[in-house]
Amino acid sequence: MAHKKVARTVRPIIPVLVFFILISAFCAYRIYEPLESQAEPAEYRIIVPSGATLRTVARDLEEHGIIRSADLLYLYGRLKGVFLKAGIYKVHAGMSIPEICAVLESGKQEYIAVSLSEGLTVRKIGAILEKNGITAAEDFIKAASSRTLLNEFGIPADSFEGYLFPDTYNLDFGMSAERVVRILASNFFEKIKTVEALNGKTGRELHDTVILASIVEREYRLQEEAPLIASVFTNRLKQNIGLYSCATLVYVLTEIEGKPHPDSIKIEDTKIDNPYNTYKWAGLPPGPISNPGLTALKAAASPPETKYYYFRLTDAARGSHVFSETFDGHKEAAPVVTKRAAN
Repeated sequence: MAHKKVARTVRPIIPVLVFFILISAFCAYRIYEPLESQAEPAEYRIIVPSGATLRTVARDLEEHGIIRSADLLYLYGRLKGVFLKAGIYKVHAGMSIPEICAVLESGKQEYIAVSLSEGLTVRKIGAILEKNGITAAEDFIKAASSRTLLNEFGIPADSFEGYLFPDTYNLDFGMSAERVVRILASNFFEKIKTVEALNGKTGRELHDTVILASIVEREYRLQEEAPLIASVFTNRLKQNIGLYSCATLVYVLTEIEGKPHPDSIKIEDTKIDNPYNTYKWAGLPPGPISNPGLTALKAAASPPETKYYYFRLTDAARGSHVFSETFDGHKEAAPVVTKRAAN
């Protein structure tokens, strides 16, 4: 009789075990089978902030069509003890859940390619870095004024303005602002080694060249005109004549006074009492007004010898100028097609 009781007890358990095995097999299949199997499955760069939970990351991946089920990834991650590492990772729908989890805890994150164009200011670079998740703009601006870093690079100024070389950089998510400044500034000093006229220039001599280059950068649009614009400013400096650069006024208005970029320069703007106003004060302004590229740096370091003292925009669409030796010639120059303040 006891033997029969055991048999009757075992029989109902068998269907439950079969059901459990089938469910387990189905889950395993769903976990290890990618969502997409085509040659080019959907890709996604997922940002994993410090302290992010596995459930939050799983939901993010499901919402972007990378995995079938956030619950399955969460279940797998909990069972395997997956530990997320902050960063930006590239995953795609052709990956299984174990493969995705391996990427997320590998720490081998995707670099973020950030392109910094010529003529940007520290503030604008900071905004770009923050937008791309590299570092906070406020932290970058603070690091760009670090006396310790400035002394490290031998820069005789209160800011790295002018020394952050425009280029495309592969940076990390959440990188320290100090490290970013070092990368950009180091690139500047490497790049100027290719400019023969800058070889041997350091300290104040180099700084004055960078200031002039930063103005040239904001004034020229056609590469071939950069040296001529540099020659105009150099001739004016030699004669202690005001540079009369619209670009310096735009710097005052936008970077110092925090106003929107003007469509054109007004008479009252030329009267602003600020040392960066080259309409009011002769000589170079106190510091660079942008971060110049090699074209402007080469032009400022070795401007051609000309008799030009004036230049005037004659074709706003092309960005071309006419250059004059006298004020009368400047006044007679072809009229500007469209008024346009320096960018």
